[in-house]
Order: sequence, then structure tokens, then C-alpha cells
Amino acid sequence: MNTSYAIGLDIGGTHITAGVINKTEMKIVDSSIYKESFDSNLPVNQVMDIWKRVIDTAIENSKVENITGIAVCMPGPFDYEKGICWIKDQSKYEHFYGLNVRELLLESLNFPENFPVLFENDAVCFGKGEVFKQQENLSKKVMAVTLGTGLGACFIDKGVSINSGSSVPADGEIYNLPYKKGIAEDYVSARGLLADYKSLTNIDLNNGLELYNLALQGDQMAVKAFETMGEDLAEVVIPWIKNFVADHIIIGGKIANASELFLPLFNKKIKESNLETAVSISTDNEIAALLGAVSFLCD
Repeated sequence: MNTSYAIGLDIGGTHITAGVINKTEMKIVDSSIYKESFDSNLPVNQVMDIWKRVIDTAIENSKVENITGIAVCMPGPFDYEKGICWIKDQSKYEHFYGLNVRELLLESLNFPENFPVLFENDAVCFGKGEVFKQQENLSKKVMAVTLGTGLGACFIDKGVSINSGSSVPADGEIYNLPYKKGIAEDYVSARGLLADYKSLTNIDLNNGLELYNLALQGDQMAVKAFETMGEDLAEVVIPWIKNFVADHIIIGGKIANASELFLPLFNKKIKESNLETAVSISTDNEIAALLGAVSFLCD
């Protein structure tokens, strides 16, 4: 059997990770993983230069020559079929609104126009990848949530992503669900954490990592912000865990690395709701996202 390879890209508001995936075995070429942090609000040409450098480095490190496609995990709103970015007023990709990212990628990489490039929601990729990593999830109903610059989610029933019907919210999205004085993502995200900390201290921080470090150093207001987010996350997902009858909820994304700060309050709320849903934190979000993205190329 000829082995087929594809590039998997996990693109977020502050990072890009690239890896070459053996599509035949659905395994990552370990040496290929390469990532960089960057400011997604830079001009488009500068962002594309960063993406190109990361992709070229991953291919070079993999020693693979026969790349047959690109699969991209991308946050929404995004036209995944056409490759057009509709992200607006989310503190990321401010210059990409309305642009065709597929065309930008192919032009940047100097690939032919008909080269296969597939886009999928980052949370859906993460969820699908987690199912590939933990085969027992293939027989279960899984809700996967990503916490980062935004709030992502997907619902997977026996390995199949569900984004319509009465058991899940519209398009399988939870970021835009009405919550408190706005939407869920206003509270459960990096900006939600920072806004909560400011409301408690009147101090502006630059990013979630600063807040996390303060919490680790014993700043009680920083700890409180994470605990409140854990409670808010539970309030947002509990109705949909019940509706979907989820067996397992998996939490990933950059903020999942701070799970020791928000998970106890999240689990307390889950228990109070008499749910027996298993809760776990992903140990390698980006690997899951890359595998999940490339799995769509194989469908």
C-alpha cells in the first residue's frame, strides 16, 4: 500500500502549529511538528509569511516529499467549504474579514490552484482527533469544548460530528449562546477571564498567560477569575450535555492548561446537576486537532 501524507494545520488567534500526517495510518510524523506564536492582527502578508515559514519547516523536518493535501483547523465564523474568513470584532484576524484563505495559502506556498485544501472548525477537529486518540470514544456520545481566545464546541456521536437537529445548538456552536449580559464567549474565553479580573481589581492584563502566572503566585483575584469561568462554563454546557445525552465531555484549548484552577468548580456544578458524564482534560490539544483535521481529508 502506498503511504499518503497530508499537512495538518492548527491555526488559532495567537498560534499556528503544523505537522505532517501519515494518512494511511492516521499518525503524525513526530519530527515534523513545528509551532510559532504570533499576532493574528498583523497585516495579511505578514501573517501569511509566518504561516508559510511554519508549514515549510514542518515539511522539511518530516523528510516527506509526496504531500497530497492540506487540512486546516480554523476558528469561526468561517465559510469552511469556500475557505472564506468571516471573523470580525473578536480581537483576532482583523484584516482577514471576507478574504479567501484557501487562495492565500496556495499562493503563499506556490501550490497549484487545484491542490486539495480543506477547512474545518477548530473545535470539531479537536473533538474528532480526541476520538481517534481514545478509540473507546468511537462508541460514545462526546461533547468537546475548546477554551482559548474564543469558546469552541462540537458534538460527536459514535465518531460522527453532529451540528444540526434538536439535540445540539445551531451549527453545533456554543460561543454565541445568550448568557448573562451577552453571549457565552464574553465570559468563557481569554477575554472573559481578563474582563473579570479587571472588574475585580481595575487592572488591565495583556493576556491569559499573565493571569495564569498571577494565579500560580497566589493572587486570589486571579484565582477567583478562573473559578468563576469554571462555573460559567458549566452553566453554559450543562443544558447541552443533558440534551445531547453526552457520555463524555473533553476540554481542550490553551486555557485547558490551567485546569487545576477552574476544573474543581466546573466538576462541582456538574455533580450538583446529577450528571454522570465523564469529564477529562486533553493532554495534547494540538495533536488531536491535527489528526482530526486530516481525518476529514480521509472521509
